[in-house]
Amino acid sequence: MDILRSAGIWLIGIVLIVIMFPVTLLVWLLTFPFDRKRRATHAMLILQGMFLAYAVPVWRIRIEGRKKAQRDETYVIICNHQSILDILLVNCLRYRFKWISKIENSRVPFVGLYLKMADYITVNRGDSESKERMMAEAYASLKEGTSIMIFPEGTRSADCNISFFRRGAFQLALSAGVPVLPVLIEGTCNVLPKHGLIFGGFHRITIRVLDPVTPEAFGTDDCDVLAAKFQSLMTDALLELRKENKP
Repeated sequence: MDILRSAGIWLIGIVLIVIMFPVTLLVWLLTFPFDRKRRATHAMLILQGMFLAYAVPVWRIRIEGRKKAQRDETYVIICNHQSILDILLVNCLRYRFKWISKIENSRVPFVGLYLKMADYITVNRGDSESKERMMAEAYASLKEGTSIMIFPEGTRSADCNISFFRRGAFQLALSAGVPVLPVLIEGTCNVLPKHGLIFGGFHRITIRVLDPVTPEAFGTDDCDVLAAKFQSLMTDALLELRKENKP
């Protein structure tokens, strides 16, 4: 049953993406000359992601604290990473941002085109020049008033817990002088774990936005120390969320 259910879900997802792509492409073409920040394309991808997220019948999504982010504020948004589904579900927050994505995603059909059309930022994690270019592009985005979205773990968790936070997101927050907005996702690894293709049974997924932390409250100008502080903060918050979700 899990295999049949999973085949149906993948088919639904592929069909919806194929159907929606021409519409997104049309919006991109019409707005390209004047929408330098690609906000219209990003909005279309948000709508597309939400449609896909709520069309799948094997989970229930609960979003908490979305309004903690101010519309006129620019953030480095960080999120724990349990599953490939997180990319889809973070869009349900409907925030305006640019994704920072690993370069491998640019080779995925449709996904790679979306990354280019929305002018999202890609990075080759094994190339120091690519990392420097990513940091420069992300810094420019922040200074122009567009938030960036990054998974500070750099990869999906193998055990649903939060692992080591890399320094890049916090280096950006310090250099650009912008708040960090932590976002927790819980439940996606039970639906589709790392390296898995088979969807589990029905699950509840929680997306919880924590309080933004302003530069004045960082308490340090060392990005490694700041990364450790946010890792600890989000680990504690995830444990608290799991206690709340216990039957």
